Amino acid sequence: MTAGTREIAIVGGGPAGAAAACLLTKAGRSVLLFEREALPHHKVCGEFVSGEAATQLATLGLDLAGLGALPIHSVRLIQGGTATTTRLPFPAFSLSRQVMDEALLQAAAGQGAEIRRGVAVRSLTEAADAVTLDADELVTAQTVLLASGKHDLRGHRRAPGAINDMIGFKRYLTLAPDRMAELAGHVEVFLFPGGYAGLQPVSATEANLCLVVSKTVHAEVGKSWDDLLDHIAHHCRPFADRLTGATSRWERPLSIYGIPYGFVHRAPAPSRRLHRLGDQLAVIPSFSGDGMAIALQSAFLAADRVLAGQPALDGRRFAGQIRTATWLARTIRQPVLQGIAAAACRLAPGLLKTVASATRVSDPVQP
Repeated sequence: MTAGTREIAIVGGGPAGAAAACLLTKAGRSVLLFEREALPHHKVCGEFVSGEAATQLATLGLDLAGLGALPIHSVRLIQGGTATTTRLPFPAFSLSRQVMDEALLQAAAGQGAEIRRGVAVRSLTEAADAVTLDADELVTAQTVLLASGKHDLRGHRRAPGAINDMIGFKRYLTLAPDRMAELAGHVEVFLFPGGYAGLQPVSATEANLCLVVSKTVHAEVGKSWDDLLDHIAHHCRPFADRLTGATSRWERPLSIYGIPYGFVHRAPAPSRRLHRLGDQLAVIPSFSGDGMAIALQSAFLAADRVLAGQPALDGRRFAGQIRTATWLARTIRQPVLQGIAAAACRLAPGLLKTVASATRVSDPVQP
């Protein structure tokens, strides 16, 4: 390593980047992590922590109960005026991304990683012997882990996904006490023409409303948040009931445009200097609830490869589950197919368990 060259640099302080920083510093490597946000912040995310993700977080030293995670035991699929409830085939939790991401960054710093907050990496250039990053200054590193989530760097933009026309929204709501009691322990998925919404508790009185909608339907409702909620309520009566008496925690919802659902990074000649993690490696449709597990598993796999001097991980490891989830996401956007899917789940409630299992990470990495 030449003078002034860092050993490992990580771009992004979300679950994938922070987890990789924890693992690499614990193994004795010198790590510099760039996080574009200066302070803890919310992100557009359903905040569902599957059993696989919970195991990995515990391995990294996080106490989910101590962080305020709530247990989730069932999923309730709602279409039109009917609902089908099924217990999940694995333990799961609801945990604020703001809380979780901050805990992971603090864990990385505690292991000895250098964290630069409020610094955006604008681009990076890979050479045979090092990678140069353009941030608050030019930084050269032997190895770079790209974990910038859904934000692409100049010159390293991801290929389109199988679905590219969805907009994601998120807003915290304070629900009426009786509505919160009905929601406790559940993730509720509301199907409506052009998308789906998820509602799950994040505290004793608050719920996270996270939804995705096609750009076409968003334009049809005048790009208005209130009109979008009316659109969902018109096609899904229980949604209107659940939000009766609700108040918003935030002045406006968070949003993200053009999510590349179904993207899987494929590299004909994997680099030994540049490793992609999380959503920079593969993007699974959000309703599957496995995005967190993929991000964390990619961190464990990438850290192992960096320590062993092996080429970067290829996203095809996750291709099977992402292909299944993407097919389902396409299906449940169509009103007729939504009805068929909901009816099938009512007639065979075990079908929801099958779907949940089919979109899990396979052979999760163990410590």
